[in-house]
Amino acid sequence: MADVVFSFLAQASENTTENATNTSGRPPSTPEGMAVAYGSLVIMAILPIFFGSYRSVNYHKEKVRGALKPEKMTKKDAAMFPIMASCALVSLYVVFKLFSKEYINLLLTGYFFFLGVLALTHLMSPVVTKLVPAAIPNIPFHILFKRGEGESSQDLINYRFSSHDIVALACCSLVGAWYLLQKHWVANNLFGLAFAVNAVELLHLNNVVTGLILLSGLFIYDIFWVFGTDVMVTVAKSFEAPIKLVFPQDLLTNGLAANNFAMLGLGDIVIPGIFIALLLRFDHSLKRNTHTYFHATCFAYFLGLMTTIFVMHMFKHAQPALLYLVPACLGTPLLLALVKGDITLMLKYEDSSEEKDKDEGKAVKQEAKKAK
Repeated sequence: MADVVFSFLAQASENTTENATNTSGRPPSTPEGMAVAYGSLVIMAILPIFFGSYRSVNYHKEKVRGALKPEKMTKKDAAMFPIMASCALVSLYVVFKLFSKEYINLLLTGYFFFLGVLALTHLMSPVVTKLVPAAIPNIPFHILFKRGEGESSQDLINYRFSSHDIVALACCSLVGAWYLLQKHWVANNLFGLAFAVNAVELLHLNNVVTGLILLSGLFIYDIFWVFGTDVMVTVAKSFEAPIKLVFPQDLLTNGLAANNFAMLGLGDIVIPGIFIALLLRFDHSLKRNTHTYFHATCFAYFLGLMTTIFVMHMFKHAQPALLYLVPACLGTPLLLALVKGDITLMLKYEDSSEEKDKDEGKAVKQEAKKAK
């Protein structure tokens, strides 16, 4: 799942915050409709960061116990990410210019159907497990496919699931069928939210410096591709896949059949989100029973997003959201750490290394043996 999220994240960074009605020819939205649309987008942007961050803490604890291994981004990965994202963006732009976007989007729809069902299943499995009656047994399964033997063997497939997970998969497949048949904006958002929560939960930055490199690089990337060329906006409009959140500005007048959308790219949620999740894990490492850096940066993200929407509304042009989100999400925790005297701790903080994890895992096993 972590590999799926990483490949998704490369795609998600192509999007930008945009008013989708500039060239649609539709009548302008009412002020009330626009307020509902943008307010809903802001809420849908903050929720995946909030829940994904707390899930990342639990995921990291499970990893330390030796159960899981999250995908981590190194400094080299962070430095290369804007370059790889630019190559992917230009490639998609060329493909959409050379080939019919209907056929391309048909292939993308099938691809993201499977990714969306898996992401939504991962998110909903705990909920389904609680809803299934206790009389129905939860039978565990384990698919293991190895290459080689002994200590040199390598797991190619190592996946554990249960019968309750299969029930969740069946339910989420119905959402997927709804998306395939109608491309309804509600189904699109369900998949988009699942992608965002999974990405924030599973993709970990290993330290604050890596986050600084990543966000600074994408800050330049976003500004160049939005203001310097029409590449990003063209791809965002042509790319029909659930890697952006949309909300109709004419919902109050047309109900669920509304089709005059404002949209927010998932890259503008996930990129700051994985850095904010790192700050929550830093808060936990301080053991002060407070989440000061996490809450302050979440509020800064909210203000940055509101600034993006305000500027976009004033100038009637698509805005690179990271232009406003990156300074807010980087400046707030660094300034706060400087004031509180935690700047050295913050810059030196790093999620547990693999060697440390192994040592902690051994210590836990030894304590368990003594208890027996």
